[in-house]
Amino acid sequence: MNHHYPIPDSLTRAIRRTLPHGRLAVSRPAGCPSLPLYLFDPQVLEGPLSHDEAQAVVAEPAYWSFCWASGQVLAQWILDHPDTVAGKRVLDFGSGSGIVAVAAAMAGAAEAIACDLDGDALAAARANAELNGVEIALCDDWHRRPSSLDLITAADVLYDRDNRPFLQAFREAAGGVLLADSRVRDLEEPGYDVLDMVSASTWPDLGEFEEFNQVRLYRAG
Repeated sequence: MNHHYPIPDSLTRAIRRTLPHGRLAVSRPAGCPSLPLYLFDPQVLEGPLSHDEAQAVVAEPAYWSFCWASGQVLAQWILDHPDTVAGKRVLDFGSGSGIVAVAAAMAGAAEAIACDLDGDALAAARANAELNGVEIALCDDWHRRPSSLDLITAADVLYDRDNRPFLQAFREAAGGVLLADSRVRDLEEPGYDVLDMVSASTWPDLGEFEEFNQVRLYRAG
C-alpha cells in the first residue's frame, strides 16, 4: 500500500455508500504493478471480506474500487504491446476503475475513453488517470459514444449473459476489439480469436473460485 497520495473525498463518500466502514488506498495490482490505483483498502477489515460483506459488494457493487483480474491482464497486455493502441482512438467499455483506459493512454493512444454507466466509476477512472499522469475522456452511455473509434476494449463484461450481444456491437463500432474475460470458458463468438491465457486474481483479493482466475484474451478485427 502507498499512503503518500491524498484520497479524493468524493471517492471516499462513494465507497461508503456500499461499505460504511470502507476506505480507499493507493495500491498496485499484482497483475499490472506499474499502474497505481485508488482501490478498496482491505486493511480496514479484520481479515478477508466476510461472506456477508462480499455479498454486499456484489449486490451494491462499487466495481470501480476493486481491480478485477481481467482488467489487470488486459491493461498489462496493452502496456506490453503499445503498438496495439498507439495513435488510436480507444474506448474501454464497462471501465470500472479505469485501469484499461489509463493503460491505453499511457501506451500512446490518441484518445482513451472510459465508458461506464456508473458515475462513481467515471470519477474513479478520472482520478486514477490523474494519479498516473495521463488524461482520459469519459463517456456515460455506450449509445452516446463518440464516432470513429479505432479500438474497443472490454474486460469482464460477460458475467451477465445479457451482455453477449455487445460482442457483435463492438465489432461493428470499431475496426478492432480487445476482450478479456474470466467467466466464459468458451467464447464461441464468430470473429474472435484467442490471444493468450493469463492467471490473475481480483485486487484486493475477494477469494473467488480459482476458475475465475484464468483470464482469456481475445482479439477481433
